[in-house]
Amino acid sequence: MGKGKLAKFAEMKAMSNVFEYPFSVIDNVPFDMKGHWREQYFHNDNPIVLELGCGKGEYTVGLGKLFPDVNFIGVDIKGARMWTGAKLALEDGMTNVAFLRTSIEIIDRFFAEDEVQEIWLTFSDPQMKNPRKRLTSTYFMERYRRFLVDGGLVHLKTDSNFLFTYTRLMVEKNQLPVDMCTEDLYHATPAALVGTPLLTIQTYYEKMWMERGLNIRYLRFHLPKQGTLVEPEVEIPLDEYRSYHRSKRSSKETAR
Repeated sequence: MGKGKLAKFAEMKAMSNVFEYPFSVIDNVPFDMKGHWREQYFHNDNPIVLELGCGKGEYTVGLGKLFPDVNFIGVDIKGARMWTGAKLALEDGMTNVAFLRTSIEIIDRFFAEDEVQEIWLTFSDPQMKNPRKRLTSTYFMERYRRFLVDGGLVHLKTDSNFLFTYTRLMVEKNQLPVDMCTEDLYHATPAALVGTPLLTIQTYYEKMWMERGLNIRYLRFHLPKQGTLVEPEVEIPLDEYRSYHRSKRSSKETAR
């Protein structure tokens, strides 16, 4: 690990808006704030929104600035990246933004039933080779149900046609209510989003992909608590391009 990363990890340990609970920690140290984020950290009764796989955290911070009456928590296991957003939030005195460094596989250990209102998935790894690791798989949806309010919103913003198509098919297969769906967010913008501030937030990688002429896809749907979730049994063509600093994950022509 480079000196820069070590310095960032050391600095993060002292940041009041960062909570670090990787697998090696959570098994031995209970997370006492589960179910008490509002009273113990945010000190308000505002809604809680998660960004899972937040990377540098700039989208979490951007949402926090746009919606000061909402509490936002960015979640990622990559602490050196998260440092950027956490530091910016502290410097700007933002009290409605926090960061949790942990594996999303155990995200349900940190939030109690009905504690979260919305989830954002921004440019998640498509995981074309392993359906179980996709953040929009039924495996993860079942985990989200444990802490998301009944019918809570899930936002997917992605450059990956594979992940977008897979998620859309999963939503259709399970008859989940859809609010919004577009394969080209900035050129075929849904009427409800025209003129809204959400279009003004763009992550570092999103800007890179847009410069390369890639479409940004957006899907927003509701996740009810009831009903058995099933995977779509459809083969989906893999993405043909290599995303910025992301290698192609599979040599197969299609994946389920």
